[in-house]
Amino acid sequence: MTQYIIRRILRAIPLLVLISIASFALVQAAPGGPLAVYRAPNLKAEDVERIEEKLGLNDPLHVQYVKWLGNVLRGDLGNSFVTHRPVVQEIGDRILNTVYLMSVTFIVIVLVSIPVGVISALKQYSVFDIVVTTFAFIGQSLPTFWVGLLLILVFFSGLENPVTGGPLLPAGGMKTVGASFSIIDRIRHLILPVTMLSMTWVAWYTRYLRSSMLEVIHQDYIRTARSKGLPERIVLFRHALKNAAIPLVTLVAMDLPYLFTGALYTEIIFSWPGMGRLYYASASRRDYPVLMAVIMISSTLIVVSNLLADIAYAYLDPRIRYN
Repeated sequence: MTQYIIRRILRAIPLLVLISIASFALVQAAPGGPLAVYRAPNLKAEDVERIEEKLGLNDPLHVQYVKWLGNVLRGDLGNSFVTHRPVVQEIGDRILNTVYLMSVTFIVIVLVSIPVGVISALKQYSVFDIVVTTFAFIGQSLPTFWVGLLLILVFFSGLENPVTGGPLLPAGGMKTVGASFSIIDRIRHLILPVTMLSMTWVAWYTRYLRSSMLEVIHQDYIRTARSKGLPERIVLFRHALKNAAIPLVTLVAMDLPYLFTGALYTEIIFSWPGMGRLYYASASRRDYPVLMAVIMISSTLIVVSNLLADIAYAYLDPRIRYN
């Protein structure tokens, strides 16, 4: 296993380099360029040239990339073209907000999708299974941004809080501006974005786990475990669920980078100050250093997540060996 991990890490290095080259070229090729935020009718050509030289944008593309890569290897992600703050600080101001939102979302997803998927498989073709399958298809089909707007329309604009007389739930932000810390206030601000985020994932995870459980519970080793007199709880959770969770590991591993990047639509619609809004703002303003930092950290997390998924495979299924 150790040799396998080392080989995967060594293979990931050239892969990340190729990703960085492609991302750098695509970002630089975007129309407008970072100087679009500086352009004004009274801005002289010599001023533009001076800004380009200061930002290093007058160098050839390959020279810009080599300089950027050298700075990254030294731990310097550069400064924002817009705020002129270090990129590390720009990310640091938002990463905890995104981790906070996504961690709560993942907890909700796991607590809902796993028991619902298992029960749906054990009660195949029952009323419960039909209802779950129907809502799973609905959850996968509805556009995420449309769900968010609908939630705001219903719970902010439509329903009224019987105590305060204001909206039932807040439409955005992490907390009430100017109010003292309150757990209830934080929970109220979490309800709508977490609901929007978790709907699609719960639908996907429930369907995958249901399908995987249906394959596992009819296997010979499950019948053997039952014939030995093992309690049904041990048969289901120690034998069936452990093996049925293998396909689900791939989905969870691929979703782990969301803990950093956040969900773009959710953070924009609900004004959540996280990585998704930072990425969107950086792309809109052609803030290349911040944009590249978010892309590369996300790419690295995806590679690491795939490695963690393979390691989890070996733990969940003893038949899998990496030699």
